Amino acid sequence: MPLTIERIIETALYVSDMPRASHFYETVLQLPAMVAKARFRAYNVGGQNVLLLFVKGDAQEGFREEAGYIPPHDGSGPYHLGFAVSKAQLPQWEQRLNQHGVEIEGRMSWPRGGESLYFRDPDGHLLELVTPGLWESY
Repeated sequence: MPLTIERIIETALYVSDMPRASHFYETVLQLPAMVAKARFRAYNVGGQNVLLLFVKGDAQEGFREEAGYIPPHDGSGPYHLGFAVSKAQLPQWEQRLNQHGVEIEGRMSWPRGGESLYFRDPDGHLLELVTPGLWESY
């Protein structure tokens, strides 16, 4: 039987200002924080995925604790993430973004029927709200 990868569990973004970034993800996008520390945050995304935010440069030394060791990592952006939303809620999400002064930078209507809204977080990462019908798998 061939080995298979089932899904992506964690995705990480690197931010310059954790209080500013955490305010955006918790207040604007309403993601619940599972872990909130000075150097990183872990957010529950739909009960299936985890979005990690790390302060840029803070993970370059790696991290050792009693349970083990996490090797060094870091990144520079802007990165791109797509968040799944229902087609019915997309207009409400657009209204919410507008209420928080978040500029919609782009829109797409995909051949399979999906729709996307593109906007940026405070660190310039390109975020996308996308409805079903974008990919064969979504």
